[in-house]
Amino acid sequence: MGTNGSTMLKPLRQGLPPLDPAAVSNAASCALPARYEAVREARRFTRCTLDQWGVGDRFDDICLVVSELVTNALRHGLTADAARPEHASSVRLHLMRWTERLVCAVRDPSHETPVPRDSDDFSAESGRGLFLVDSFADSWGWHPIAGTLHGKVVWALFRLQQSG
Repeated sequence: MGTNGSTMLKPLRQGLPPLDPAAVSNAASCALPARYEAVREARRFTRCTLDQWGVGDRFDDICLVVSELVTNALRHGLTADAARPEHASSVRLHLMRWTERLVCAVRDPSHETPVPRDSDDFSAESGRGLFLVDSFADSWGWHPIAGTLHGKVVWALFRLQQSG
C-alpha cells in the first residue's frame, strides 16, 4: 500500500493511546438516539459533564469535536440495518478524563472506515467533519470493537492544562 503523503490518513486505525485505565479520574457516557437531535443532546451532555469536571480550557474545541463525531456516527455509522429498533441506542458517547488528557469516544454499529473526504469546496456541508476533528483535537483515531458488540469506536484526544 503506497503512501500518499497525507498526514490525515496516519491516525486512522490507531487504537487509543496508552492511557492507564486505572488512572482515569472521571468517566461518563450516554446512549444517543438514532436521530439528528442526538447531536444537540451530545453537546448538552458534554457541556454538563465538563462543567462538573471543571474542564474549561478546551471547552469549545471539545464540544465541536463531539458534534462532528456524533454527526458522522449518525450519518455514516447507522446503516438501514443498524437503524432497526433493537439498535436504537447503538450510538454511544464516552467521555474519559485523566489528569492532563480528555478522550471523547463515539461508538457506532458500522465497520466502515472513517475516511476524510477530499473537498476543495469549503462551503460543502458534509465531508469536512474529520478535517475539523483533526484540526481541533490533539490526536484522533478509530478501532473496531472486539467481543460481542459490533461496530467501531472513533476517538479524539485533548490535552488539558494542569489545574493549579
